[in-house]
Amino acid sequence: MPGLFDSLQLRGLSLRNRIMVSPMCQYQAGSDARSTDWHLIHYGSLALGGAALVMVEATAVESRGRISDRDLGLYEDGHIEGLRRIVDFSHQQGVLIGVQLGHAGRKADLSEAIVAPSALAFHSTYKLPQALTHSQLDEIVTAFAKAAQRAVLAGFDCIEIHAAHGYLLHQFLSPVSNHRDDAFGGSLDHRLRFPLQVLAVIRQVVPNSMPVFVRVSGSEYLDDGYSVEDMIYYSKKFREAGADLIDVSSGGNHASPPPAVYAGYQVPFAEAIRSGAVVPVASVGMLDDAVLADSIVQAGQA
Repeated sequence: MPGLFDSLQLRGLSLRNRIMVSPMCQYQAGSDARSTDWHLIHYGSLALGGAALVMVEATAVESRGRISDRDLGLYEDGHIEGLRRIVDFSHQQGVLIGVQLGHAGRKADLSEAIVAPSALAFHSTYKLPQALTHSQLDEIVTAFAKAAQRAVLAGFDCIEIHAAHGYLLHQFLSPVSNHRDDAFGGSLDHRLRFPLQVLAVIRQVVPNSMPVFVRVSGSEYLDDGYSVEDMIYYSKKFREAGADLIDVSSGGNHASPPPAVYAGYQVPFAEAIRSGAVVPVASVGMLDDAVLADSIVQAGQA
């Protein structure tokens, strides 16, 4: 089996090793959702660390899709220039860089109205969202497509779709947050319909050589949530629709923390999805020890 420092080919992208810096929200953008010198220095320093790929934090596809009013966005052409500076610097260091595109849905903490699959608040301290209409769903699909096109113009090497951590696409996948009785709710295939539409339109607008990842929560840690077997099914469908890698995290669709957190605690979810869905996977979660990370890769768990 290959090891942590062996190369990896994903479509037209050649990674020099199998280390990716995961997307981590920084909440340092201006109210206009544009990147600043702070982001250039932050991601520039990460580009010097030896990872093959750096993934820029969750970047909103529309204003009401921001997690907070300090999040990055790619919903206006004016957002491109600042991100291109970050991309160019990373490339100068020989490092690949991607961007995670997302929509917060009912977990948005904003002054404006928020939306979700169903009119269910994430928590008592959060706003009650409006249930999305079919026309609004179409608008969000278009927003993802336009954000992906802007990501290409900014020079990013790959795109990750955020369908984890209780944000909008995860909300559609989960019976906890999706109580719809139309074609976008109910069965596994119906709950998957909207996330698949997002993946399909992004796959259409980016170059065929560009990999597209999907970030998922392998487990919701909820008895009434979806199961790992359900996520294996979802991941098969993502693969069939053009996803090149499933980036496996967990939780986030309820306020309680995971039952146990330790180095590699999410690896079993990645391993199950890799085996069951026959798809390349990444694993995350306190994997900051090279010996442990190398053993995970060599064991074929990720």
